[in-house]
Amino acid sequence: MKTRVIVAALFVFGLTGGKPLNGNELLRIQISPLVAAAPAVITVRTVVDVNDDNRELEVTAQSPDFARRSTIDLDRAAPRVNVFNFTNLPAGQYDVSAVLIGTNGVRATSTRTVLVMPTPGSRR
Repeated sequence: MKTRVIVAALFVFGLTGGKPLNGNELLRIQISPLVAAAPAVITVRTVVDVNDDNRELEVTAQSPDFARRSTIDLDRAAPRVNVFNFTNLPAGQYDVSAVLIGTNGVRATSTRTVLVMPTPGSRR
């Protein structure tokens, strides 16, 4: 049993990169899946460092032909983890970014690339 707990802890530690979310890391995003078939559903999980300066969190999925954006207000009571689902994304390469906005402007950004593949028989 103890071995399972240690293995599980190492697995989680490896997934998160081993960095605590603190003053050095204000924002982290996790995206699933990174490759999907169109029309795709992409889940973006954001982890935000709690801070009185946080005002807004904006998550965008943008390709040359298509874009989706979602924004939420933040305050001290806002949850650290927020989940955004982007549905029916057409084929394309997307830059998925999260922007943490504070009282004095942008506090942190994080971007990943997602590939949405055309399904067989589609026009694209």
